[in-house]
Amino acid sequence: MSDWLFSLVSEWGAAALTLVTFLSCLAIPVPSSLMMLAAGAFAASGDMELAPVALGALAGAILGDQAGYQIGRLGMGAAEAWILRSRARAAVLTRARTSVQDRGGMAVFFSRWLFSVLGPYVNLFAGGAGMNWLTFTVMGIAGEVVWVAGYVGLGYAAGGQLEQLSALLGNLTGLTSSLAMTVGLGYLLWRRRHARP
Repeated sequence: MSDWLFSLVSEWGAAALTLVTFLSCLAIPVPSSLMMLAAGAFAASGDMELAPVALGALAGAILGDQAGYQIGRLGMGAAEAWILRSRARAAVLTRARTSVQDRGGMAVFFSRWLFSVLGPYVNLFAGGAGMNWLTFTVMGIAGEVVWVAGYVGLGYAAGGQLEQLSALLGNLTGLTSSLAMTVGLGYLLWRRRHARP
């Protein structure tokens, strides 16, 4: 599979990265991080230009984030009448909107690169909960810059050691995501236990 990915990146360059990062931000399972590593390695060897590769990956990620946000906003608009019919559901929606408005920017930023597995779902939730579009966009772009610069830069620095680097990063991403979910679930359980009389 890695040979196919390398040929895809070498033949289509920035256009392939734009499409793949766009799709990854919509929760479509494509190897965007591995392709950015490969593109960085090709740039290091002189087979590709670094700036178009990085800008293509960044453009796809930003467009994918915006598409996910709008899908969430439209989906919530369709479901909101049903949600508001119940007092309990309406209260949950109000709390979710308040939480996203108060602390959502950091969730968007960290889900672009540190907890990237959660990114597409944060996009949908941010749009659905009515997060301020400008805050979402600014924090999303900042996070995507870190993600793209990190992976393309690592590929550029690693050059010939790409397979070992991609295996290591895959393990670290899985560990980080698992840890985040464990902490989040633990916090929810703790709050639920202490909320009971």
